[in-house]
Amino acid sequence: MTNNHVVEGATQITVTLSDRREFSAKVVGTDPKTDLAVVKIEAKDLPSMKWAEYEKLQVGDLVLAVGSPFGLSSTVTLGIISALGRGNVGIADYEDFIQTDAAINPGNSGGALVNLNGELIGINTAIFSRTGGSEGIGFAIPSSIALDIVDSLQKTGKVVRGWMGVAIQEITPALAKSFKLPEQRKGVLISDVNENGPSQAAGIRRGDVVIAFNGKEVQNVSQLRNLVARTMVGKEAQVKVLRDGKEQTIAVKVAERPTDEMLAKKEPTAPKEPVETIKPPDNVLASLRVQALDPATMSQLNIPAKMTGVVVTSVENGGPAEAAGLQRGDVIQEVNHEIVKTLEDFQKASIKLKKDELAVLLLSRQGNNLFVAVNPK
Repeated sequence: MTNNHVVEGATQITVTLSDRREFSAKVVGTDPKTDLAVVKIEAKDLPSMKWAEYEKLQVGDLVLAVGSPFGLSSTVTLGIISALGRGNVGIADYEDFIQTDAAINPGNSGGALVNLNGELIGINTAIFSRTGGSEGIGFAIPSSIALDIVDSLQKTGKVVRGWMGVAIQEITPALAKSFKLPEQRKGVLISDVNENGPSQAAGIRRGDVVIAFNGKEVQNVSQLRNLVARTMVGKEAQVKVLRDGKEQTIAVKVAERPTDEMLAKKEPTAPKEPVETIKPPDNVLASLRVQALDPATMSQLNIPAKMTGVVVTSVENGGPAEAAGLQRGDVIQEVNHEIVKTLEDFQKASIKLKKDELAVLLLSRQGNNLFVAVNPK
């Protein structure tokens, strides 16, 4: 087992053992979404390591990182587990890293991170560094993820992931306030529901807050994404959501995640409509300029033909909309949970806002839906 980025694009792979024997290897399978790969050599009586139980790991545990930094084979460094469940690092699509301060340098990728019992707890993958060397922040893919991926790659040469058919985002304090969530409430917000996905059929709605999945409390987007991905396809998952301030549990039959190409499939261009603009309202939305969707704009911004709403044409510098992160090309589909299909809908919804009132917008940006809270100054 190694990292995908170690073998990606390789025309020939050689595995060198600690006794200096060399073997030609072939790739059994790769998974770029977790940056894992399995390679195979033809050899007998090879020693192996036991998998560690991820649930028993704790921050502060002593660990050893093994690898070949800068070509120095069989190098071992000592450190501790600095953090568990580290996501949103930007290294892979599915992240749940073990963070360690054991020295990890270029060449350590694909090496073992082990506990003091010699059990494999993770695969060294990446470092955060301003100099290119170790600065005490290294990341390893945990055994909890690696075990499933390796098993799937060995059996089928590919990885099958569970899929609920929803888009999710973190809950900011402003969004929590607008959705009337209790203070300190953990969970993730559903910003879109795929019309052909299992969640739509089960009755999950946009605006629901997922607070637990199969009995496990949901802390953040990365955790929920991993929980769903590791769920067996066809199995019914118990999803606890908060809707209108009330908790309810919905059974969702997890499906196989479609390919990225299928999820990104574009719709045909819409028929031509005249472009309209409106006078901005006197509230937090005054710093926005919007217009009706027209075929030229939709084609330029890759907006699906069936998309409805109004498109943002400009965002005033220094205004509340810019501070909230709105961008030119965003399509506004809801204002304070009121559906916007036309300029008239947007105007009716926006003039209801008081001058100092917070506005929650549902946006479509590059094919993805998300909620954004625009705070008055």
